[in-house]
Amino acid sequence: MTASPVLVGAVTLLVVIVGVFLAYNANSGLPFVPTYTLKAELPSGAKLVKGNEVRLGGFRVGAVSEIEGAKRRGRAIALVTMQLDKIVEPLSADTRLRVRPRSALGLKYIEITPGRSGRDLATGATVPLAQGSQSNDFEDVFSTFDRRTRPNMRQATEGFGTAFTGRGTSLNSALAALPPLLDDLRPVMATLNDPGTDLDGFVRNLAAVTAQVAPVATQTADLARDGAVTFGALNASPEALAATIADTPETLAVGTRALRRSRPVVAQTAILFRKFRPVTSELPETLPPVSDALRVGTPVLGRSVALSGRLKTTSVALRDLVRDPNTQRSLNNLRTAVTLLNPTLNFVAPYQTVCNYANYFFHPLGEHQSQPGIGGNIQQQLIRTVNLVQPNTLGTTFSSRPWDLKPGQSAHGATFDGQPAGRPMAPPYQPAIDAAGNADCQNGQDGFPAFRLIEDFVRRNGAQGTGDPNDIVTGTLSDGTPAGANSVVGKSNYPGLAGGTYKSRELGIDNLKDVP
Repeated sequence: MTASPVLVGAVTLLVVIVGVFLAYNANSGLPFVPTYTLKAELPSGAKLVKGNEVRLGGFRVGAVSEIEGAKRRGRAIALVTMQLDKIVEPLSADTRLRVRPRSALGLKYIEITPGRSGRDLATGATVPLAQGSQSNDFEDVFSTFDRRTRPNMRQATEGFGTAFTGRGTSLNSALAALPPLLDDLRPVMATLNDPGTDLDGFVRNLAAVTAQVAPVATQTADLARDGAVTFGALNASPEALAATIADTPETLAVGTRALRRSRPVVAQTAILFRKFRPVTSELPETLPPVSDALRVGTPVLGRSVALSGRLKTTSVALRDLVRDPNTQRSLNNLRTAVTLLNPTLNFVAPYQTVCNYANYFFHPLGEHQSQPGIGGNIQQQLIRTVNLVQPNTLGTTFSSRPWDLKPGQSAHGATFDGQPAGRPMAPPYQPAIDAAGNADCQNGQDGFPAFRLIEDFVRRNGAQGTGDPNDIVTGTLSDGTPAGANSVVGKSNYPGLAGGTYKSRELGIDNLKDVP
């Protein structure tokens, strides 16, 4: 029977498609074939890819189907999933895995070494990290011979070659002496290999001690040199050294008992030293100033002894003063005096601190006292000649008009015998500050106002006005003296703030709070 060409071609095409599919998925396992699935924790998944073989005894028994990254105890590892043939099921729980190179091109495979624990790994179980390992790659080995290592190895080889050249006889002697050496070395090495010897701990501690001694190597060398001198001195007197050694056991016994009793003191000392740590950390910065202070203070302290002797009389007098009953009464009276003077000082202080009135008074006082006059200075004559009874004189405190003006004459532009009259005399008791402490220094820098100001004392002395406080004062005083025209003397505080004096303005004192 002849087959249809179309049917033969379709079957051939189907076989080819199935073959390609099976070939493409061969590394992941054939479909519909049961497998034994295991997972494994490996130190590294470098250069390990899906489809890499899994071998047992040199034969392929499966393939890697999945590779994932994981983390165990802060370390990055590879979590590998393997699809194994059913023929190897089950594997023992202590089975070991190792990633090995398949070729020099970098291909890898996983080698299985079955265990003998008697416990089996079920499908889907995980082989722990402790049972996985990885071999070194060729490039890892070759990378140790880097650009710096290769010249060093060349020099080492040349050095060893030079060292062994012409020394055949010595090498033969050394080889002849090695067997007895190795025989004697065997018990020594057995002792070192004993876990009770803790050679590993000894090496670690020796490394730690060496690391601590390395920064002070120079001092350690000096110590060894000085120790050699000390031991030489001890060797010079063997009898004394023997006696010392003989007495050492009893001394150590006494010392042991004493140290046992001193344990509480040592414990408290340790606590004290721990509390001293913050202080000692500051010593590098504080010791230089303290040293300077001690260097300067030492001679001063020596001289203080004589000062103490001289202070004895003062201390005795101070003690007698304290014991005197009048001292307490004097302090009480002083407190009363301060209480009484406080309002006065509060009133007077702004006149000096803000307006500087005292300086303006005492500065010309010396010249005033030294001005010459007939029979002495002029101050003596002025004291005798000023008439305090006559109104409108230089010596009166309040006046109805300036003393050098004629009755009814204006102070502005007035002259007397060709000389300017109506000099800028300020009325007495002018302020220094206002209620807010702002400077109002009118005394000594104000002339007569151009407008009319009066005071009640003028009215009380018989002068009449129109009722307006700024109006001109008319009439006469009780003694018949005309009250004057406009510039009435006696107004103690002009409206507005006069500000500070030229000096206080220079110092920037515009208010009582500006006084330093």
